[in-house]
Amino acid sequence: MGLTPRQAEILAYITAYTDEYGFAPTLQEIGLQFGLSSVATVHKHVSHLVDKGFLRRERRNASRDLEVVDERGGSVMARVPVLGTVAAGYPVEALEDREEIALPEEWLGKGRTYALRVRGDSMIEEQIRDGDTVVVDAREVARNGETVIALIDGDAVTVKQYFRTGAQIRLQPANPAFPVMEYPEERVRIQGVVIGVLRRF
Repeated sequence: MGLTPRQAEILAYITAYTDEYGFAPTLQEIGLQFGLSSVATVHKHVSHLVDKGFLRRERRNASRDLEVVDERGGSVMARVPVLGTVAAGYPVEALEDREEIALPEEWLGKGRTYALRVRGDSMIEEQIRDGDTVVVDAREVARNGETVIALIDGDAVTVKQYFRTGAQIRLQPANPAFPVMEYPEERVRIQGVVIGVLRRF
Protein backbone atom coordinates (compact mmCIF):
# COMPACT_ATOMS: atom_id res chain seq x y z
CA MET A 1 0.00 0.00 0.00
CA GLY A 2 1.29 3.45 -0.88
CA LEU A 3 1.83 6.44 1.35
CA THR A 4 0.12 9.81 1.39
CA PRO A 5 2.48 12.81 1.28
CA ARG A 6 1.95 13.49 5.00
CA GLN A 7 2.63 9.85 5.88
CA ALA A 8 5.82 9.94 3.78
CA GLU A 9 6.95 13.10 5.59
CA ILE A 10 6.30 11.58 9.01
CA LEU A 11 8.06 8.35 8.07
CA ALA A 12 11.03 10.33 6.74
CA TYR A 13 11.21 12.34 9.98
CA ILE A 14 11.04 9.21 12.18
CA THR A 15 13.76 7.57 10.08
CA ALA A 16 16.08 10.59 10.22
CA TYR A 17 15.47 11.07 13.96
CA THR A 18 16.19 7.39 14.66
CA ASP A 19 19.38 7.52 12.57
CA GLU A 20 20.60 10.54 14.55
CA TYR A 21 19.60 9.60 18.09
CA GLY A 22 19.33 5.82 18.03
CA PHE A 23 15.68 5.81 19.11
CA ALA A 24 12.38 7.06 17.71
CA PRO A 25 10.74 10.40 18.48
CA THR A 26 7.70 10.54 20.76
CA LEU A 27 4.25 11.32 19.37
CA GLN A 28 4.53 14.76 20.95
CA GLU A 29 7.85 15.41 19.18
CA ILE A 30 6.35 14.34 15.86
CA GLY A 31 3.40 16.65 16.44
CA LEU A 32 5.73 19.56 17.24
CA GLN A 33 7.75 18.93 14.09
CA PHE A 34 4.67 19.10 11.87
CA GLY A 35 2.62 21.66 13.77
CA LEU A 36 0.04 19.08 14.86
CA SER A 37 -1.37 20.05 18.26
CA SER A 38 -3.46 16.89 18.66
CA VAL A 39 -1.59 13.75 19.73
CA ALA A 40 -4.60 11.78 18.49
CA THR A 41 -3.97 13.08 14.96
CA VAL A 42 -0.31 12.04 15.15
CA HIS A 43 -1.36 8.63 16.51
CA LYS A 44 -3.70 8.17 13.54
CA HIS A 45 -0.91 8.87 11.03
CA VAL A 46 1.50 6.57 12.87
CA SER A 47 -1.12 3.80 13.11
CA HIS A 48 -1.59 3.94 9.32
CA LEU A 49 2.19 3.56 8.89
CA VAL A 50 2.14 0.55 11.24
CA ASP A 51 -0.84 -0.98 9.40
CA LYS A 52 0.94 -0.52 6.05
CA GLY A 53 4.06 -2.24 7.38
CA PHE A 54 6.44 0.74 7.38
CA LEU A 55 6.69 0.92 11.18
CA ARG A 56 6.35 -1.54 14.04
CA ARG A 57 5.87 -1.03 17.74
CA GLU A 58 8.35 -2.24 20.33
CA ARG A 59 7.19 -2.29 23.94
CA ARG A 60 10.59 -1.64 25.57
CA ASN A 61 9.86 2.08 25.92
CA ALA A 62 6.21 3.05 25.76
CA SER A 63 6.84 6.66 24.66
CA ARG A 64 9.47 5.73 22.06
CA ASP A 65 8.15 2.39 20.88
CA LEU A 66 8.37 2.95 17.11
CA GLU A 67 10.83 1.16 14.86
CA VAL A 68 11.27 1.67 11.13
CA VAL A 69 10.82 -1.53 9.13
CA ASP A 70 13.57 -1.76 6.51
CA GLU A 71 13.39 -5.44 5.62
CA ARG A 72 10.10 -5.12 3.74
CA GLY A 73 10.33 -5.03 -0.04
CA GLY A 74 9.52 -1.61 -1.42
CA SER A 75 9.56 0.14 1.96
CA VAL A 76 13.28 0.75 2.39
CA MET A 77 14.06 4.43 2.92
CA ALA A 78 16.43 6.09 0.49
CA ARG A 79 18.41 9.31 0.96
CA VAL A 80 17.65 11.88 -1.72
CA PRO A 81 19.66 15.12 -2.13
CA VAL A 82 17.90 18.48 -1.96
CA LEU A 83 19.79 20.42 -4.63
CA GLY A 84 18.39 23.86 -3.94
CA THR A 85 15.45 26.11 -4.75
CA VAL A 86 13.38 26.24 -7.92
CA ALA A 87 11.00 29.02 -8.91
CA ALA A 88 7.32 28.39 -9.43
CA GLY A 89 7.10 31.85 -10.91
CA TYR A 90 9.84 33.62 -12.80
CA PRO A 91 13.15 31.79 -13.18
CA VAL A 92 15.70 32.20 -10.41
CA GLU A 93 19.19 30.84 -10.03
CA ALA A 94 19.24 27.47 -8.27
CA LEU A 95 20.82 27.44 -4.82
CA GLU A 96 23.00 24.51 -3.84
CA ASP A 97 21.82 23.68 -0.30
CA ARG A 98 23.33 20.19 -0.09
CA GLU A 99 20.63 18.79 2.18
CA GLU A 100 19.16 15.31 2.14
CA ILE A 101 15.69 13.96 2.81
CA ALA A 102 14.57 10.37 3.33
CA LEU A 103 11.92 8.94 1.02
CA PRO A 104 10.44 5.46 0.60
CA GLU A 105 12.10 3.67 -2.33
CA GLU A 106 8.70 3.41 -4.05
CA TRP A 107 8.83 7.21 -4.47
CA LEU A 108 12.08 7.11 -6.46
CA GLY A 109 12.24 7.73 -10.20
CA LYS A 110 13.64 5.35 -12.79
CA GLY A 111 17.02 7.10 -12.82
CA ARG A 112 18.63 9.50 -10.37
CA THR A 113 16.15 11.17 -8.02
CA TYR A 114 16.59 14.50 -6.30
CA ALA A 115 14.44 17.14 -4.60
CA LEU A 116 14.02 20.91 -4.84
CA ARG A 117 12.34 23.46 -2.60
CA VAL A 118 9.69 25.51 -4.40
CA ARG A 119 9.48 29.30 -4.32
CA GLY A 120 6.43 31.00 -5.84
CA ASP A 121 2.85 30.25 -6.81
CA SER A 122 2.80 29.85 -10.58
CA MET A 123 1.96 26.11 -10.33
CA ILE A 124 -0.81 26.20 -7.70
CA GLU A 125 -3.41 24.65 -10.02
CA GLU A 126 -1.09 21.64 -10.31
CA GLN A 127 -1.01 21.51 -6.47
CA ILE A 128 2.58 22.79 -6.29
CA ARG A 129 2.75 25.68 -3.85
CA ASP A 130 5.28 28.04 -2.33
CA GLY A 131 7.24 26.14 0.33
CA ASP A 132 6.59 22.66 -1.11
CA THR A 133 9.36 20.21 -1.94
CA VAL A 134 9.16 18.56 -5.36
CA VAL A 135 10.63 15.11 -6.01
CA VAL A 136 12.28 14.96 -9.42
CA ASP A 137 13.24 12.12 -11.75
CA ALA A 138 16.43 13.41 -13.40
CA ARG A 139 16.16 13.16 -17.18
CA GLU A 140 16.69 15.36 -20.21
CA VAL A 141 13.60 14.37 -22.21
CA ALA A 142 9.97 15.12 -21.31
CA ARG A 143 6.57 14.52 -22.87
CA ASN A 144 4.13 17.31 -23.62
CA GLY A 145 2.10 18.15 -20.52
CA GLU A 146 4.61 16.86 -17.97
CA THR A 147 5.74 19.18 -15.19
CA VAL A 148 9.46 19.74 -15.60
CA ILE A 149 12.45 21.44 -14.05
CA ALA A 150 13.80 23.60 -16.89
CA LEU A 151 17.18 25.32 -17.09
CA ILE A 152 16.96 28.50 -19.18
CA ASP A 153 20.03 30.07 -20.78
CA GLY A 154 22.27 27.93 -18.59
CA ASP A 155 21.71 29.78 -15.33
CA ALA A 156 18.02 30.16 -14.41
CA VAL A 157 15.77 27.33 -13.22
CA THR A 158 11.99 27.12 -13.16
CA VAL A 159 9.24 24.52 -12.68
CA LYS A 160 6.53 24.58 -15.36
CA GLN A 161 4.45 22.35 -17.63
CA TYR A 162 6.37 21.46 -20.76
CA PHE A 163 5.11 21.68 -24.34
CA ARG A 164 7.17 21.38 -27.51
CA THR A 165 6.06 22.53 -30.97
CA GLY A 166 8.75 22.00 -33.58
CA ALA A 167 11.85 23.86 -32.38
CA GLN A 168 9.91 25.99 -29.87
CA ILE A 169 9.53 25.18 -26.17
CA ARG A 170 6.57 26.51 -24.20
CA LEU A 171 6.80 26.55 -20.42
CA GLN A 172 3.25 26.86 -19.14
CA PRO A 173 2.36 28.05 -15.63
CA ALA A 174 -0.63 26.58 -13.80
CA ASN A 175 -1.78 29.97 -12.57
CA PRO A 176 -3.44 32.52 -14.90
CA ALA A 177 -1.67 35.36 -13.09
CA PHE A 178 1.65 34.30 -14.65
CA PRO A 179 2.64 34.59 -18.32
CA VAL A 180 3.49 31.70 -20.60
CA MET A 181 7.22 31.45 -21.39
CA GLU A 182 8.32 30.57 -24.93
CA TYR A 183 11.89 29.93 -26.03
CA PRO A 184 13.77 28.39 -28.96
CA GLU A 185 14.86 24.88 -28.02
CA GLU A 186 18.55 25.79 -27.76
CA ARG A 187 17.81 28.05 -24.77
CA VAL A 188 16.05 25.37 -22.69
CA ARG A 189 17.49 22.25 -21.12
CA ILE A 190 15.25 19.83 -19.24
CA GLN A 191 16.74 18.89 -15.86
CA GLY A 192 14.05 16.44 -14.77
CA VAL A 193 10.36 15.62 -14.46
CA VAL A 194 8.41 16.17 -11.24
CA ILE A 195 7.12 12.86 -9.87
CA GLY A 196 6.02 13.87 -6.37
CA VAL A 197 5.27 16.76 -4.04
CA LEU A 198 5.86 16.97 -0.29
CA ARG A 199 4.12 19.63 1.77
CA ARG A 200 4.32 20.61 5.42
CA PHE A 201 0.91 21.77 6.66
